[in-house]
This record gives sequence, C-alpha cells and structure tokens, in this order.
Amino acid sequence: MSSWLDYTINGLIVGNVYALVAVGLALIFGVSRLINFAQGSIYLVGAYIGWVAVVQLHTPLPLTIIVVAVAAALVGLIIERFGLRPLQNSVRIAPLLATIGISFVLDQLVMLTFSPNPRALPSQLPDVRFQVGGGTIGPLDLLIAGVGITSAVLLFVFLRYSKLGWAIRATAQDRDAAMQMGVDVNRVNQAVFGIAAALGGVSGLLVGMYYNQIDTAMSLQATLKGVVAEVVGGAGNVPGAVVGSLLLGLVESYGVAVFGTSYRNLFAFLLLVLVLVLRPNGLFASARQAPPEPLTGTFIAPSRPVRVPRWALLVAVGGFAILPFFPVSFYVLQTLINAWLLGMLALSLTLVAGTIGQVSLGHAALLAIGAYTSALLSLTLSVPVGLAIIAGGLMSAALGTALISPSFRLRGHYVSIATLAIGEIVSLVILNWESVTRGPIGISGIPPLSLFGYDLISATSIYWFSFAVMVVLALLQARLLGSHLGRSFRAIRDDDIAARAYGLSLNRYKSLAFIFGGFAAGVSGGIAAHLYSYINHETFNTQQSILALTVVILGGLGNVVGAVVGSVALVGLPEVFRIAAEYRILIYGIVLLLLVRFRPQGLLGTI
Repeated sequence: MSSWLDYTINGLIVGNVYALVAVGLALIFGVSRLINFAQGSIYLVGAYIGWVAVVQLHTPLPLTIIVVAVAAALVGLIIERFGLRPLQNSVRIAPLLATIGISFVLDQLVMLTFSPNPRALPSQLPDVRFQVGGGTIGPLDLLIAGVGITSAVLLFVFLRYSKLGWAIRATAQDRDAAMQMGVDVNRVNQAVFGIAAALGGVSGLLVGMYYNQIDTAMSLQATLKGVVAEVVGGAGNVPGAVVGSLLLGLVESYGVAVFGTSYRNLFAFLLLVLVLVLRPNGLFASARQAPPEPLTGTFIAPSRPVRVPRWALLVAVGGFAILPFFPVSFYVLQTLINAWLLGMLALSLTLVAGTIGQVSLGHAALLAIGAYTSALLSLTLSVPVGLAIIAGGLMSAALGTALISPSFRLRGHYVSIATLAIGEIVSLVILNWESVTRGPIGISGIPPLSLFGYDLISATSIYWFSFAVMVVLALLQARLLGSHLGRSFRAIRDDDIAARAYGLSLNRYKSLAFIFGGFAAGVSGGIAAHLYSYINHETFNTQQSILALTVVILGGLGNVVGAVVGSVALVGLPEVFRIAAEYRILIYGIVLLLLVRFRPQGLLGTI
C-alpha cells in the first residue's frame, strides 16, 4: 500500500513538471495554432543555465529560478521575433518545420558549449524525507508541486484580470477579430512565447535537480511528453494541459509499478493514441471546435516546379551508373550509398507528406519494421537476403499502414503528432519484445547483401545494387503520380472536403499511399540492416524521421526527382565539410530554417 502511495506521489510530481511544459505549449497553440517543437530545447537551455547558476555561480535557489526564468523567456522572445514572425502568413507546416529547425540549432549549440557528457545538477534543498501516510515526500517534491500550483494560479489571474491577459484570450478565440478590435497580436505572441519559455526553462531546472543529472539529449523526450500531455487535455486548453499532465504522470508511474521502467514511455504514447482515436481534439476540447486546417493548407496553389528535361535525367542516371568505372574512392561510393538509402526513405515520405498531405514525423518506424523483418528472416529462417528485403518492404507496408490507419480521420497537427507517437511506440516495442527483437542488445551478425546467391561485399557492387533499387522505386512512383491514382492523391491533399464530395474515399486512398510509401521505406531499412550487419531499437530514431522530412522539404514536396536531389545534397554537403562533422545536426537545422524562410517550395518546387 505504501509503495502505491509513493507511486501516486511520484506520478503527481512528475505530472507537475510535465504541466510546466504542456501549459506553455497550450498557450502558444491557443494563440498561434502552432505545436512548438522547440519547447523541449528551451527546457534543455533552462536546465543548463540552472547548472551554471548552481554549480559555477553558487546562486541561492530563489535567484536561480528567477535567472533561469528570465533567460529562458529571452530565448522564447528571440524565437518568436526572428524565427516565427516572418512566417505568419505561410501555410501551417512552415512554422511547424521552423520550430523543428530551431530545436536542432538550440540542442547543438548547448551540446557544443557544454559537451555531450552528462552533468550533475545538485538540489539546493535538504536531503530529507517526510512520512505522509504510508509513503514519503521530500522538500524538492514540495517545491515542484508549489511551483506548479503557483504558476497555474498566477497564470489564471494574469489571463483573467490583466489587460494583456484579456488580449491573449481574445486572440486565442479569434485572431482576425482581435486585430480589428485593435489588439496588437505581435505583442500578444511575444508575451505568450515569453511566458511559455519561462515555464519550460524552470521545468528543465526542476527536472535536473529531481534526477540530479542533465544531458544534452533530454530535450526530445521533454517535447514529446509536453505534446502528449497537451493533446490529451485538448490542444490550446490550459486547464486541460494541467489535467492531461497529471494524468500522464500517474499513468506512467503506475505503469512502471506494474511492468517496469522500460515501459514508462510506452504507456504515455499509447495513452496519446487512445485519446486521438476516441477524442481527436482531446479530453477537454469543446465539441463545437472547428476542425483544424490541414498543414499543407487548403486550396494551395502548387508552385511552378523546375522541369528537368528527360535527357538530363537519363544523362544523370547514366553518369551515376558508370561512376564506379572511374577512379573514385571508396569514401565517395559509401557516401552515395547512404544517399541512395536516404533517397528511398525520402521517396516514401514525399509520397505520403507531399502528395497526399499526411505529414509524418514517425517515418523511421517503417525503416525499423523493414530492417528487423529482413534481418530476422535471413538470420533465423535462412531466407535468401533478396527475398528477405522484399518481405521487409511488404511487412513495413502492411504493418505500418495498419498502425497508422487510426490517424486517417485526423487533420492538421494531429496527424503529425499521431505518427510521431506511433514511431515511438514501434521503437519501444522493439526495445521490450526481447524474445523476438532481442531487446536492447539488438541483432548482430546479419548476413551481408546478396543477390541470386552472390554476396555483394565490394563497395562497387553495393553501390550498383542500392542505386538500381532506388531508380526502380523512383520510376514506379513517377508512374504512379502520373496516373489517375496520383491525381486523386493530390486532390485529397489540396482539399479533402471537396475530394470527399466528389466521391473519393479518403481512408482508402490514404491507405494506398502508405502502402506504397511503406514498401519503399521497408526496402531501404532492409538494405541498411544487411549493410550495417547490426541494428537495435535506436538505429532508426526520430532524428531519422526529421532528416527525411528535411530532405523532402529541400527537394520539394511531392517531387520525385527533388527527393533524390535533396538526399544527395543533404548527405553530401556535410561530407564536403567533413572537418565540421560535429556541426552536422546544426547544419541540418540551419538548412531547414533557411528553406522554410526563403524557399518553402524546395529546390525543384512542389508538385
């Protein structure tokens, strides 16, 4: 009984921390209709500023909290002013991608400044525990609860009784009407981002003190947990975000009590998917709330794509095909092999996100399904590698589509969040299903690539194999997009309501798109597994999904040639500047920000 009380207290404390992140996300969504994926990075910045204050400057706790809140708020103001305000009139996917790029930049700047090694962040409170019923509670637990409750009360008073609070609420209800009534929406946005960032920064400090450790990889999990809590409560609903956070904390804590620590995150994402399926707008959203607009906008005017002449494409394909006959180094061939593998994933994603408008942030899960299927079939059942890779593609198409199908009824940001959650669920199932996937140990000794009984060991043979597979997939996709089916995909992307009115079954066409896309991604994952000879649950992570999305944006949404060009560019450029290898993710983030800001249609244009 006492342990259950301990788990309850722990769940409420953790839920209070999530609430600080989720409330900030809810405020921003309420005013800007934007999921701020940089909120976790601000949380990271707050933790490290707190570390500097506590360990280096030895500031007292109240001053530490004030310093962290002010510094984090300043970061939030800079993000709003220079990163997001220029994108106010863009389609909704633009600021969403910008926040992802900003998170890359902030995370890498923190890592370059402080190194990736974990650091201890000691609590400045006495290390004692008080007996409460059958459980115990410490001063830090009380501090976290106090900060959470005080922040909620102050925020309620601010929004309810201050003039700026009224302006924020008016902007959240109807931005255009608020502007007509003289509300300065830019000032409102600044205030919201400042408050949200301050809450996120303080949350990072408290979590660091709670676990007595911080590291540069903690931002992604914070973002995911904040988003889950916010969506469970109802996007843009501040009280809902608080309740959703506490519910999330309790579910995680009880899950750990029953199944163990490795299942903590799995329950969080299962809760999210369950809520999205049963109540897509969250537990506390209004039933009269208007459905969100698709991320790609409605009735978007396609940009004029760059038409690459057929002869130029043939020359390019021929040039890459005969490249190994020239004295090129192993390093160049290996780089291009990575580009072809990424190109297959980008082809998959540009079909799903660019052509039919389902922006996926969990596409790496399809890679993982294909890789594990191919590796296990060839290793345990001695299936020939070529057939195992095809089976991996088919499994990825079938299982991936089945997993993602509950999100077909969602729109806007909810699709991205659902795919993100499903990607995390696949990774966590791989981690915990040890009897099949071998859990955290991963699968080693995967047979090398082979075709018709001949092992493909040399870099040249692997290059030709991966290049040929990518070209075949690109030709199939180009043929698909030129057909009636491809035009139906684009009709659903441009306006799904009009497409439904013309008799198109949205779920059926979305399923077809994910089946085709899942097969390409699964084949890429299968080839990668046999190429690396070792995979585990972290080989295909969320960063891989974001990288693929960056490639798709770089090349142009829905553009087959653009997906390949983007892959070569994004794999090749960091290799050209190999001396700056540690800045690779920073470069990806900056490239994404510049693209969203100055050429949102990509290098070759959106089709």
